[in-house]
Formats: sequence, structure tokens, C-alpha cells
Amino acid sequence: MTTTGRRALLRAGAAAGAAALVGCSSSADGDGGTRKPSAAQLEAERVARAEAALRLRSVTAARGLLERYDAVLAAHPALAPRLTPLRRSVAAHTNALGEGGTTVTPVAASPSATPSPSASATASTTASATASSGPKPPPVRVAADPRAALKELAAAEREASDRHTVALVTAPPEYARLLASVAAAGAAHAYLLTEGAPA
Repeated sequence: MTTTGRRALLRAGAAAGAAALVGCSSSADGDGGTRKPSAAQLEAERVARAEAALRLRSVTAARGLLERYDAVLAAHPALAPRLTPLRRSVAAHTNALGEGGTTVTPVAASPSATPSPSASATASTTASATASSGPKPPPVRVAADPRAALKELAAAEREASDRHTVALVTAPPEYARLLASVAAAGAAHAYLLTEGAPA
């Protein structure tokens, strides 16, 4: 083959390669890099959103209770030996209730419908950041009398327990079991704060 023939062959090969690259690029960009989510994906997203909203409500109730414990402890330091173990339990419940994440990334916003391994961790982090950056609730009022403060704290425990009991009806099975456990612990805390031991 002559030098001229080889050059012609190389030019033809380069042109074909360029055409192939253009074709690949066009097909990749044709749908904007994302696919329209299927009906199953949209339904899964709807279920995930409902669960995330339920988790957020449960975590919010637990955080409110935790803030009341902190307020009572700040107002009545002498109650620390009695309240600290209960507050520690409420803090653990708050963390457990939010472990699954309280936000959802729409399937239409990502090219893959399969969540990454760190998706739930990212959701939890985002929810925590959102909660901390939101408007601060008014300070918790605490009764000046320690007995009255304990009664108010017991009432807050019962209220949170009732909220968790209502929420577990629509919760997925595993989360419902967690809510039931937290609600039962809240009822026990309320008893210990009032009738369980004299103030």
C-alpha cells in the first residue's frame, strides 16, 4: 500500500471515530442524562415521604421532651440524680427515632432510582441541619416548685407517649415496634416522676 493510500485510510478511520463519538454524545444528552421515573418509583417515593414525615413528627416530639428535661434540670439542679437517668433514656430514644432519616431525595432528581448506601445518613444530617437552623422555640417555662415541675414533666412524658402511640398505627412494622417501645418507656417515666417516688 502506498503512503498516499495509508493516509487516506487513516483519515477515513478518524472521521468514522469522530462520527461515532458524536452519536454517543447525542444519545447520552438526548434525555438530559436522567430518565423519567416509573410509576413504581414514584409510589416508592410517596411511601418514603410519608415515612420520613412520620419520623420527623416523632423526632420533634422527642426533642421537645428532651428540652423540657433540660429546662427542669437547669431550674432545679437538686433533681439531677433523679432526672439524669430518665433524660439519658429520652436522648437515646430521640436518636433512635431519627436514625432512618427524615427527608427524601426525589427519584426524578437523580439518574438512578437506587439510593446510595449513604442516602439515609445524608437524609439524617440534612434533617438535623434544617432543624437546628430553623426558628428557635420559646424557652420552656418551669414551675418554681420542684413538685410542680415534676408534675409538668410527667405530663409532657404522657403527651409524647400518646403521640408515639397514635403514630405507630400508620408506621411501617419495624418503626411501629420502636414507637411502641418508646411510648411504653414514656408511660413508665411519667409514673416514676409522680407516683414512683416522693419529691
